[in-house]
Amino acid sequence: MQIFRTQTAIKEYLRPLLSTQKIGFVPTMGALHEGHLALVSEAKRHNDLVVASIFVNPTQFNNANDLAKYPRTEDADVAMLESVGCDILFTPYPEDMYPQPVRTALNFGEVETVMEGAFRQGHFNGVGMVVAKLFHIVKPNKAYFGQKDLQQCLVIKQLIQDYSFDIKLVIMPTIREADGLAMSSRNRRLSATQRQTAPKIYAALQQTAQLLQSGASLQTAQDFYTQQILAEPTFRFEYFEIANLDTLATVTDLAQHQQVALCTAVFMDEVRLIDNLIVDLRK
Repeated sequence: MQIFRTQTAIKEYLRPLLSTQKIGFVPTMGALHEGHLALVSEAKRHNDLVVASIFVNPTQFNNANDLAKYPRTEDADVAMLESVGCDILFTPYPEDMYPQPVRTALNFGEVETVMEGAFRQGHFNGVGMVVAKLFHIVKPNKAYFGQKDLQQCLVIKQLIQDYSFDIKLVIMPTIREADGLAMSSRNRRLSATQRQTAPKIYAALQQTAQLLQSGASLQTAQDFYTQQILAEPTFRFEYFEIANLDTLATVTDLAQHQQVALCTAVFMDEVRLIDNLIVDLRK
């Protein structure tokens, strides 16, 4: 696996390949897990060349403490990427990605004002900025993201459309641990006791989905999920939304939807866990 740490170096390497090779791209912030590897493996199946990036992007963190504590495990990440046949790793220095302060801002409209956007001001501006930079640097044919970050996926979809990137967005299902916990780099910050409790988030989502499929009202489902989370003393509830799958706007009439997204964020001490579940109401 080739490793590059500057924009100039990876651009020079990729330039002669762009006309003959189909490139799949998997952008990450490192601390890799099986969910990331599933994205790389899928990219390997459908492209000639797979590029992964590892960059803990400072502009998408609105909490300096969260940025400082974000796990960084480069040696292990490199070994994992090599194990699934990744061809190229781009892991740039912060000063290479941001040689000067960013003076422009991206606005994704309503999709960035709800859920993650409401609680993490400026987060999606930072996400959009760094992904746009990476797209310009790598120039992939396809980009691979995981459904666990559903709102991020919609933001990237809008970025591709609004800025006419000639890139196909591939969204892969959330990869979970055997007990249902969505795989996340943040999971490694959980204590052993917290790790045993954390799967209750997904269990509550599943039970809420079953309620909706059985004909329960929006309010009944909302109250049920909230009660399940509040019943666990180690959880600190942040949000739960029953949302439009395309826009993430709050659903007000279930009869108008064939599918909805259940989206949540829950704290365990300082560790913030997000998850979502897509519910088919036709079942």
